[in-house]
Amino acid sequence: MKAFEINTTAWEEENFILFTDLTEGQIVDIITPIVMAEREHGKEYTNDDLIDALMEAYPSNKVYAYQNNPKLISI
Repeated sequence: MKAFEINTTAWEEENFILFTDLTEGQIVDIITPIVMAEREHGKEYTNDDLIDALMEAYPSNKVYAYQNNPKLISI
């Protein structure tokens, strides 16, 4: 599994962390059309919509998302 930080807007607070066995290409292929539809046609989406689209496109893969700032552990 890999961790990816997903950024689709100019606001960093809207980023989310994706833990998955998908490749970067698979993620981009599914998320890009959704993001572009909003930018070009005003069709709004949420981060949950993006996560759901990934899970629907790849039902056999693992897709977990974390939408808050991760807690830092300093040792």
